Amino acid sequence: MTETTASAPVHEKAIRRGDSFTDLLLSWRLWWRHSVCASVDQADVIEQRREEAVISARYLFMLAMSAGIAVLGLLLSSPAVVIGAMLLSPLMGPIIGLGFSLATGDFGWLRKSAKALAIGTVISIGFTALIVALSPIQTVTEEIAARTRPNLFDLFVALFSALAGAYAMIRGREGTVVGVAIATALMPPLAVVGFGLATFNWTVFSGALLLYVTNLITIALTATVMARLYGFRTNLTHNQTRFQDIIVIAAFMGLAVPLGLSLNQIRKEALFSRQANAAISDNFPGNARVSSIDIEFEGQPVGVVATVLTPEIAPRAQELVQRRLARFLGEPVAVSIEQFKVGTSATAAEEAQLAAARAQAQEATDREIRDLVELLALVAGVAEDDVLVDRDNRRALVNAAPLDGAELLAYRELEQRIARRVPDWSITLVPPARTLPEITVTEDGPDEEGQRAIALVEWAGTRIAAPIEVTGSDADVLQVRRLLAANGLATVPKEGGAPGRVRLRWAAPDTPAVDLPREDAAEPRETP
Repeated sequence: MTETTASAPVHEKAIRRGDSFTDLLLSWRLWWRHSVCASVDQADVIEQRREEAVISARYLFMLAMSAGIAVLGLLLSSPAVVIGAMLLSPLMGPIIGLGFSLATGDFGWLRKSAKALAIGTVISIGFTALIVALSPIQTVTEEIAARTRPNLFDLFVALFSALAGAYAMIRGREGTVVGVAIATALMPPLAVVGFGLATFNWTVFSGALLLYVTNLITIALTATVMARLYGFRTNLTHNQTRFQDIIVIAAFMGLAVPLGLSLNQIRKEALFSRQANAAISDNFPGNARVSSIDIEFEGQPVGVVATVLTPEIAPRAQELVQRRLARFLGEPVAVSIEQFKVGTSATAAEEAQLAAARAQAQEATDREIRDLVELLALVAGVAEDDVLVDRDNRRALVNAAPLDGAELLAYRELEQRIARRVPDWSITLVPPARTLPEITVTEDGPDEEGQRAIALVEWAGTRIAAPIEVTGSDADVLQVRRLLAANGLATVPKEGGAPGRVRLRWAAPDTPAVDLPREDAAEPRETP
């Protein structure tokens, strides 16, 4: 009995405390409904939102102007121009319309908003893709690259911006929407999608499209929540309201997963970059400086290229850095460190500048060689590894693959065309052993067409390691053999055929050549 009596006051206090909290919550809800929600003119807000979520001449014109300004700002890498495109973009209207129509259950309004948004999206992507396709500038600038890797932070930016924008629209403070338009940046991602489409860069295309979809869905669903919070749900049943809650939560979770993975990848890359900087710095004296570092995460293996200005060359630095980074990453890492020796003397800066100039010249030469190798491989129809380059003597050689319908003359023209593009290089294109032309011979020697054929045979013979069989009458064969021997070509005479026509064909590489009589030797002549 005593126990029951003693515990009763405690129980009564707990009940009173619970009642107090319930009363507080109820009073807050009543205050919110009667003081806050009642102060909002829902009919006026809905009417304004409806006007902004329809397709009109103004909507389409402002959309095209915004898209054009956005893509030009991205191509020029001008943040000021890109911000101008954000301010003009009318896409916020139909997106907010989606949110409010979901909150009120007005599916007619929902269809109109979705239609305006879909048409606006397609027009923006198509118009920006057309501008990029016609533009001489199609490089991925910093402004473009910044919109190709969305992460979880972008979701939060869109969320907070949508909260501010929806609040401003509901409370009649729409001047705030200007800042929201800049923060959420709906048009620039669409312009980057158009850029990726025009340049067939699917990495850029998919990354920017994910950013746009993230902003779109986040703004629409946040507007739905805000509208519900302010009482915009007069047409909804209890089941519809619960279904909306499920959709909102599922959409945010669906967006959070890929964006979270992207953010985690960015975190890993930032961590590896810091580790790479530390690993390089630790292997050089304290007054050494890492001039530049470039990390290629997309390659296999991950590549690190760095330039270090140091008073003392560290011979094993590259090996040690590579080993340390491989242990950190758990997989192979390719490291290349270029060291420039500088000191503390008065001429140290000048020496460093000269070294940097030499490095720049070397880089230009390497770039020239890469372009030449790529061109030769493309023309010859072979892999780049099959192109031989003598850097010191500026010579390049490639064995061309057989091309359908291509005769010797076509290969010579290809070689001459490349040689004209790189006049400082000696280009040798070795053709396949195609059919050699016949030569018409007169008493005075080959006619004009025959001379051109001789020149072509001489060009091919200096590149293909095989003797040439010469068939015809004795006198005609002797004339042609003299001309070919003048340029060092080995020949094998064959009897047969009518006078005036000489047939040529490639002999087997191991066929022994037949020397001309000594009196028939001639001075080498220049091949036209």
